Amino acid sequence: MDGRGVEVQIPVEIERVVTVSDGLVEGVMYGLDVEDTIVGVGSKCLQSVYNFTWPSVTGTPIDYEDGMNTAAYLNPNLMNLPLIGLSGQAINYESLAALDPDLVIIRLGDCTLRYDDENVQKTIDTIESLGIPLLVLKSTHFTERADISTIQEEIQIIGSAFGKETEASRMGAFLEEKIAFVTNRTQGISESDKPAVLVLGLSPTARKTGGAGVVYGLDTIEAHFIEDLVSAKNAYRDDAYFKTVNTEQILAIDPDVIVLSTSYGFHPPEELYTAPYYQNLQELKAVEEKKVYSLPYTPCNCDKRLEYPLEVMIIAKAAYPDRFHDVDLAEWTEDFYMGLYGVDRQTSENLLERQWLGWMLEDSAGNGEP
Repeated sequence: MDGRGVEVQIPVEIERVVTVSDGLVEGVMYGLDVEDTIVGVGSKCLQSVYNFTWPSVTGTPIDYEDGMNTAAYLNPNLMNLPLIGLSGQAINYESLAALDPDLVIIRLGDCTLRYDDENVQKTIDTIESLGIPLLVLKSTHFTERADISTIQEEIQIIGSAFGKETEASRMGAFLEEKIAFVTNRTQGISESDKPAVLVLGLSPTARKTGGAGVVYGLDTIEAHFIEDLVSAKNAYRDDAYFKTVNTEQILAIDPDVIVLSTSYGFHPPEELYTAPYYQNLQELKAVEEKKVYSLPYTPCNCDKRLEYPLEVMIIAKAAYPDRFHDVDLAEWTEDFYMGLYGVDRQTSENLLERQWLGWMLEDSAGNGEP
């Protein structure tokens, strides 16, 4: 049964799979050791290597190179597979049919099928009309609740499709264990002691329309991370998803901690500190106290993927450095990759670098905080 509650007839032997996902499906399939069955993908973000440069008032540009989707680094074959879908465009059904898949897995809420509109139902109807077994997953944007239980359900659905229920349960339990590590340390904090954390996207698209960035309100998975898992306060107190705000609004919020998300590209703290177009935000408390941190780079950041425990841990250590003083973020992150994907230490360090978390290694060497 898939995310719609529909019973899907799936072949016993699955040899050819097409995915329409930004990395969640492909990451789970890697963890279940069935990644070699993927013969086509529906997201360009699985096939790109990213480089970014930002200006700086110091005169030295800020450069980040060779960022990648985690699933693509783990399974480089994804880079060369046929691409049957793009964000904001209809799926190429002719190309899909030509791949002769045994199974198609689509994730509603990822960028190619981001919105709950008529395009989604048309996609489902068309694929099913081709006689191809279709497994539909629903991310947090397509469910009534914005919490991590949705991802757990998706993992189990994929595991059942491949007869890998035990392995899927292990993967889900591992993710729950990592979250429990955080929640166990953030119990019993009084409201007055909870810092205000703002997840801020330094979107260049927002700047083009006169804004300073985008924020996430109380009805989002980001607020669930901050308030329910980390026991801090979401600094933006209204309901809003990816809402553009201007400089005055951010100054009025004046959060204790700022966490920068993937938002039309990666954004390091140095951009907020030194880019000329953010000099009017230098009086923010978090900027003055250097309490600005970056989440992992997740290209096509339309919904959460298997990296979500890393995001929760970064938010937790940023909000409560004293409660997590003994946590070496680089070591914790590498252990996360090794435990989730079964990779060795060198591969896990490479993954850390590809998600542009290299600052963790620097902080680890200098015994600094995130």
